[in-house]
Amino acid sequence: MLAAGCRQDMHNQPKFIPQRGTDFFADGRSVRPQVEHTVARGQLREDQYFYTGLLNGKEQDALPFPATMQVLERGQERFNIYCTPCHSRVGNGAGMIVQRGYKPAGNYHDAKRLAQPLSHYFYVMSNGYGAMPDYSAQLTPADRWAVAAYIRALQLSQNAKASDVPQGEKIQNLSDIAEQEGLPASYAGPWALPATAVSAKPTGGTVGGVPEENQNPPASKNKAPLNPETVPSTNAAGGKGSKPPATN
Repeated sequence: MLAAGCRQDMHNQPKFIPQRGTDFFADGRSVRPQVEHTVARGQLREDQYFYTGLLNGKEQDALPFPATMQVLERGQERFNIYCTPCHSRVGNGAGMIVQRGYKPAGNYHDAKRLAQPLSHYFYVMSNGYGAMPDYSAQLTPADRWAVAAYIRALQLSQNAKASDVPQGEKIQNLSDIAEQEGLPASYAGPWALPATAVSAKPTGGTVGGVPEENQNPPASKNKAPLNPETVPSTNAAGGKGSKPPATN
């Protein structure tokens, strides 16, 4: 009776053990290769533009979903967490680690960045660029697009025109808004761009070992450069504590 209870039929049955060879198949592998073009559940990624930022191999100036207030608020939150150490909260490339010696980051308000298509920011966050590592592990594709949308909002905050305001909306002067909010007069005054930020138009000279284009350039007649020391947290979505677009 004891011998009858010690049968090993299932233990000794013929089977393939993963990663062990076999002479059953001609290639000697027990584990069979996946069928060509097999896609794991949830990883089909049919929307090429959403996942790569490229359409037919080229960057596009478009968001793959509507830029709602929720998207901008999410983008602001992710931007403030992952991007401000280098780019600063106002996006002028003079973040705290840049001020402490790290390579100057891109200034989103210079002519070069203003001319770049929206998906360029998504592509750089996905793959890295120069001294900037990729942030694909920290930011989901949707979050990378939200950050890109918020960067556009930051750019608009310093380049807004009267024609950008919806018809019927009242346009207020920045100095009047500052007074209403109880902010100091310097809030609406001209700001000097920090010397660590990258300028869009180099001059070729140096001052104190720093290129002249990185010195404090004069403020434009139409808008003032950014100063993170005098600007509160910028909220392009228009929330409390936000800095509205500058107007003339």
